[in-house]
Amino acid sequence: MHCASMRGCRRGACNEGVGAVIHRREIRVYYEDTDMAGIVYYANYLRFIERARSDWVREVGIDQLAMKEAGVVFAVRRVEAEYIAPARLNDVLEVRTTLGSLSAAKMVMDQQVWCGDRLIFTASVLIVCIGAGGKPVRLPAECRLLQK
Repeated sequence: MHCASMRGCRRGACNEGVGAVIHRREIRVYYEDTDMAGIVYYANYLRFIERARSDWVREVGIDQLAMKEAGVVFAVRRVEAEYIAPARLNDVLEVRTTLGSLSAAKMVMDQQVWCGDRLIFTASVLIVCIGAGGKPVRLPAECRLLQK
């Protein structure tokens, strides 16, 4: 069953704070996203959720270029993923991203991929910051302010 007829998708819905639905991003499945079976290749879900996280970061006002100039970058430390059902060529997916938890040193992003009204993929992504030489550093102040 394809899900190309998504209703109510919004790109960039943004409500700040831990636990709130923070961001929705629509992604269409192209031929390059599929494998020989005609379904989305498993690793491409990680690309889809990375795009959504990058959009979320930008929309909540975190400037990653300024962070990099200051010698600090985000790094994914851990991903826990569950593949529930396949997506296929031409499907329109919606990636939903929420800020699961936040501390001075890390944040956890909870992400879901929906195909219409079907949940097809979930991931919990642990994000940290690293500085010069790959050493861990505290999250920037603008990240810690999201906890309010």
